[in-house]
Amino acid sequence: MNILIIEDEKPAARLLQRKVEKLGLQVNTMLHSVEEAIAWFQNNPHPDLIFLDIQLSDGLSFEIFEQIDIKSAVIFTTAYDEYALRAFKLNSIDYLLKPIDEEDLEIAVNKFKARTQSQNISLDFEAIKRMLVNPVEKEYKKRFSVKIGQQLKVISIEEVECFYSENKGTYIHTLDNRDYLIDSTLEVVETEINPKDFYRVSRKFIVPLKAVKEIQVYSNSRLKIILPTYKADEVIVARERVGDFKEWIG
Repeated sequence: MNILIIEDEKPAARLLQRKVEKLGLQVNTMLHSVEEAIAWFQNNPHPDLIFLDIQLSDGLSFEIFEQIDIKSAVIFTTAYDEYALRAFKLNSIDYLLKPIDEEDLEIAVNKFKARTQSQNISLDFEAIKRMLVNPVEKEYKKRFSVKIGQQLKVISIEEVECFYSENKGTYIHTLDNRDYLIDSTLEVVETEINPKDFYRVSRKFIVPLKAVKEIQVYSNSRLKIILPTYKADEVIVARERVGDFKEWIG
């Protein structure tokens, strides 16, 4: 099976390649721009499957399909919000939401295999382009409000040293070494904050890059993060998240 990855960032492409090849598939080529992809398609046979990032360095990847009649099956890799993802479902298109989960990747690949065995895949790229060409940029939370007695306190996202869960509660730990209970869950918080600035290192912790004071090698191929003031528990990067975490910190 001939597989192509078209991904804006080279580290993200390499990470996806490793995940795909763990499933026993071989990635033959990796490209990173619209221009590069068009030139490649003009001189090479079309692959069986393309992992396609929507936003490339020199434009939307749909520009490729305006010049090349792509015959391959496509699994999109995207950071678009839930509303846009519903458009993919309506058009019977597979997608993977970044950061890409290995279980989701395996499900998408298995779905591709099942479809190729039963029918030809025909995708309406123009319809999807119309839905996504002018998306509303997602607004991430800039502050959180917490209740203290009968008062509300506003905590700026810039003050956050980490989010953590404990005893079925979710807390903000701030850079001035204070803890505040918030009316939310880590799962919800993770969708509300900018993934470029924050990373969920484990089931218990979400940390901002700016607060990572030190990273230490820990047991069982894990990493330990040292934060400026939080000392109540060890902040450990889960083993299955270490690769993604390293890509995230650059």
